[in-house]
Amino acid sequence: MLTKRDFSAKRFGDQGYAREELVAELGAAFLCADLGITPEIRDDHAAYLGHWLQALKEDKRAIFSAAAHAQRAADFLHGLQPQYQEESEDDEAEIAQGDMVAA
Repeated sequence: MLTKRDFSAKRFGDQGYAREELVAELGAAFLCADLGITPEIRDDHAAYLGHWLQALKEDKRAIFSAAAHAQRAADFLHGLQPQYQEESEDDEAEIAQGDMVAA
C-alpha cells in the first residue's frame, strides 16, 4: 500500500517542497527508464536543482529516502497495469519454485 509522505511542503523553494519534488523527479526518471522514454530537459530544472542540492547537503540520507519513496510510487503505478501484475505474479512463482528446489 502506498502511504502519504509528509515533507511539510508549503511553497516552492522551501525544504519540504524540494524533497517532494525530488521524489517526483526520481519517480519520473524510474518510470521513464522502465518504459524506454528519454525525458526532455526543461528550462526550470536548474531552479529545482538548487533546492534539491540544499536539501541533500542538510540531510546526507535524503537521496536514499527520496529514492525509496520514488521506487514505491513507481511500483504502485506499475501494479495498476494488468500486464505488470501478471509478470510480477510469474516472477514471484519462479522465485518460490527456485527456493523450493534450493531447499
